[in-house]
Order: sequence, then structure tokens, then C-alpha cells
Amino acid sequence: MVDKKEDQILSPEGQLTLTLPADPQATNMFGDVYGGWVSSQIVLAAEIKAAEVTSGRVATVSVGNMEFMSPVLVGTVLSFYTRVLESGRSSLRIRVEVWGRCPDGSDLRKVTEAECVQVAIDGHGHIRAINFG
Repeated sequence: MVDKKEDQILSPEGQLTLTLPADPQATNMFGDVYGGWVSSQIVLAAEIKAAEVTSGRVATVSVGNMEFMSPVLVGTVLSFYTRVLESGRSSLRIRVEVWGRCPDGSDLRKVTEAECVQVAIDGHGHIRAINFG
């Protein structure tokens, strides 16, 4: 029996929200980019998407589990794809997929993914309703 999942070619899901090269200043002792730096960029991508959807200021409420599928080497161009999974009165649950490409443009691969919850806030930092209007 052939497993159809193995035959599928993975590709990013969502909207391209952020693209940047892996920071050479954010490496561990082995020269790989450490997960904390990638995690902070995931939050940034989620905030960009949430601010766009809510038309205003947002704050991060939570970041879900992450599992790295491959190391991130310095120079890897990372692309962050976002999609809103769920929206409430004042919050959004957003999935962020991280894909990496070698600097020469070859070898696109999925690096990790995580879900973030963002809440809309006003200028005073108080929770506000999202205006989908």
C-alpha cells in the first residue's frame, strides 16, 4: 500500500508576511541560529498579521509549541507565512509557518511552525473589540 502523504510535496500555507536572512549575531556555539531568535521572529510575523487584521495595536498572549524540523544556518533566508485560524471578539489565533531557503535560492524546506494568540488593545493597553468592518 502506498502512503499518499509521502507522495505529497509540502509547500507553505498562508500569506507571506515576513522575509529575512538568519542573523549571524544569533548563533549558538555550533554556528547554527538558535531557536529563541527564530521564535522571536515568529511572534513578530504574528503581530504583523494581527495588526493588519485588527487595524491597530496588538499584544501577544501566548506562543504554542515549536518543533524544529531542520537547523537554521547563518544566511538562510527565512520566510514566515501566516494565516488566521480563529477569531474572537478581541483576539486572533494565528498559525505561523517558517520556511528556509539557502542563500543561492535552492533547497526550500520547512523549518518549524507555531500558533500565536494575539489580542487587540487600545492606545492605553486595554483590550478592545476587533472591528472587522
